[in-house]
Amino acid sequence: MSTFWLDRPVLVTGATGLVGSWLTRRLIESNAHIVALVRDWMPQSELVRSGLIQQITVVRGDICDQACLERLLGEYEIDTVFHLAAQTIVPIANRNPISTFESNIQGTWALLEACRRSPLVQQIVLASSDKAYGEVDRLPYREDTPLAGKYPYDVSKSCADLIAQSYAKTYELPVVNTRCGNFYGGGDLNWNRIVPGVIRSVIRNQQPVIRSNGQNIRDYFYVEDGAAAYMLLAEKLAQDRALIGHAFNFSNELEITVIDMAMQVLKLMNSSLKLDIRNEATHEIERQCLSAEKAHRLLDWRPLFDLELGLSRTIGWYQKNVF
Repeated sequence: MSTFWLDRPVLVTGATGLVGSWLTRRLIESNAHIVALVRDWMPQSELVRSGLIQQITVVRGDICDQACLERLLGEYEIDTVFHLAAQTIVPIANRNPISTFESNIQGTWALLEACRRSPLVQQIVLASSDKAYGEVDRLPYREDTPLAGKYPYDVSKSCADLIAQSYAKTYELPVVNTRCGNFYGGGDLNWNRIVPGVIRSVIRNQQPVIRSNGQNIRDYFYVEDGAAAYMLLAEKLAQDRALIGHAFNFSNELEITVIDMAMQVLKLMNSSLKLDIRNEATHEIERQCLSAEKAHRLLDWRPLFDLELGLSRTIGWYQKNVF
């Protein structure tokens, strides 16, 4: 681990989420001083379940509360910010777009404006998404691909990404965007997602449900790789201010259908269960894949886990923690 993080005051928004929990774990292991903004108490979160939340400072508040954010940044003398707080579930965004727009768009400008007013903040890593690109004619997505979300969740990520770029360009706010694919890993409690849903079904000997037609192509990315990439990007930004305003794709650069991902899980769990393909999903992008060439070239970044190892570690987590 880098000594860069030793005693560094770090804010993590969305710390009880999937990526936030693993990022916080990694920051604790690096001896950072961590402050987490937490809105809802989630006892099943990996951060809470593991007891790691006892090792950090927790501020209860909403990401849209700019006054709360300014107080937090000032009183805890925050140096580095990881902004992960968001409504991340696509079907929820389709059913209730307003709450998604508030969390993902208003929450982003509230945080960035609070950071602009806080002179001690030196690095901001904002978690965007491959969904920000929307549906395009040419794949893989590259960082210069226009952001063109159409559906509520995708639009919320396009807007947040553009707002961050605006703050970087206009105010030289030290912010960079990460654009990753579909995260998977231990601690994801959204059972509608393919990886945790299939794993839990196998553990319970129930038929795994695929709510789409299973043919959508996704770029799956292991959560511990995401946490490591976020921290590396913050370190690189501290070394090179020319990175301000940049976006980086992080990906294993694999194109996998939903059905193939489910079958990988079944194979690794030695299960003969058949998939229940319901074809009920709507307003979702059919094909997504990312090029990580820019991250390889400018950050000297490489993933730490391949798909099989990431899935094996994920399965092990659920076998230990889901009954």
